[in-house]
Amino acid sequence: MAELQMLAADYGASSGRVMLGSYNGCRIELSEIHRFTNDPVILGKKNGNVMYWDFLRLFHELKNGILKSKAYGMPISIGVDTWGVDYGLLDADGCLLSNPIHYRDGRTEGMLQEAFGQIDRERFYEITGNQFMEINTVFQLMADVRQRPGLLKLAKRLLLMPDLFNYFLSGEMAAEYTEASTTQMLDAKKKCWSGEVLEALSLPGQLLPEIVMPGTLLGKMRGSLEEELGVRNLKVAAVAGHDTQSAMAAVPAKAENFIFLSCGTWSLFGTELDAPVISDASYRYNVTNEGGCCEKTSFLKNIIGLWLIQESRRQWAREGIQYDFGQLEAMATKEKPFLAVIDPDAPEFVPAGNVPERIREYCRRTSQAVPESVGAVVRCIDESLALKYRSVLEEIQSCTGRKYEAVHLVGGGAQSALLCQMTANACGIPVYAGPIEATVYGNLSMQLMAAGEVHSLREIREIVGNSEKIKAYFPMDTDAWQMAWEKSKKVLG
Repeated sequence: MAELQMLAADYGASSGRVMLGSYNGCRIELSEIHRFTNDPVILGKKNGNVMYWDFLRLFHELKNGILKSKAYGMPISIGVDTWGVDYGLLDADGCLLSNPIHYRDGRTEGMLQEAFGQIDRERFYEITGNQFMEINTVFQLMADVRQRPGLLKLAKRLLLMPDLFNYFLSGEMAAEYTEASTTQMLDAKKKCWSGEVLEALSLPGQLLPEIVMPGTLLGKMRGSLEEELGVRNLKVAAVAGHDTQSAMAAVPAKAENFIFLSCGTWSLFGTELDAPVISDASYRYNVTNEGGCCEKTSFLKNIIGLWLIQESRRQWAREGIQYDFGQLEAMATKEKPFLAVIDPDAPEFVPAGNVPERIREYCRRTSQAVPESVGAVVRCIDESLALKYRSVLEEIQSCTGRKYEAVHLVGGGAQSALLCQMTANACGIPVYAGPIEATVYGNLSMQLMAAGEVHSLREIREIVGNSEKIKAYFPMDTDAWQMAWEKSKKVLG
């Protein structure tokens, strides 16, 4: 068959890129077209500050990527994936009312407990199956109702981040299913917006668009945009808009019963199921059910991931020392093991700032040895992440009643041999690392599904397996890691 070319726009929490995928019927070859940073912008207001996403610049970078792709031929389609939970508001004319607010902004503080005063916590989870996190869309919208009522009066539509890009590309307003499932406003079993949740929390449900499944063709690019960029007949597909689910679709697992770990700024650890698991155990462990591709459910836990390394690196840069990730890993390898352990999800590690000092203070407060050197801080982070993964593995197995024989680790974390080996050691099962570009492969694969070229996750995963080499890590030092796991329970819960 003639090669098909597609564009994947993949927006992460700190960077974005436009990638070209060439599909020959057996494998996908990737080419990076355009890469850019994704820098939040903090602006002052009457009382305090607001942290925004710079959507205008991000859309400008998307257009730059499309322009650059013309040198490679004519792609048939484009798909956009982003992080979850955040959104933009449009007025009656379809104009953006404000830059979307960043999930790390402090406006949602207190919304979780306020919500529980209006809807029973257990009933809330029973409907949505979502992990309770104050960054979730439902709590952001609650904050908007209270803090920005004037803006909401002007709003006619709420679009989640990938849907916002899709709208300005195609003119079509829709809510892609996997992204919608991160909002905590979706009925997990019925796969539709929950009227009960919206009514209980007095939220403007009329702002929410119709839900479409990943692999849906939205239409052609806007004519005005085609003219501006000099392209023709470029179709816009709704892929798995939540980057986690794009990555999940591309996990090259041959067995149906597997654990996945999508490891980037966030770590998403879980398994793929045919239906949501909403039980006393999943409620107690605060595990989330996210919508996946091909009607699947991703049963997973959100864990703060490489953010801890990324933000520590930024702090050291502020102090005048630049380290690349390879240098940090090399320094960590030389440090004494199991000096201290932190809970990566402790609230003090969520905001931007001096993460290394917060780690030291956490260790002082919990009467542990304090990691003073750069290498010791990095090793503490990596070991703590690996032990946290073990903790969540135990929770997932308890909820599903299954034992898992391997972890498929995809995303940027697959580049860290140290973290991959530590994860295998902590979990006591092999780790298969790769592909690094799982999110892009998943994005492109759902475009192939929209084009009628593939029809199942099995086909997609076979194509990804043909396209990438996977590296295996097997458990080592299991006795030492088991002892570390037993000690860490006091910190990790």
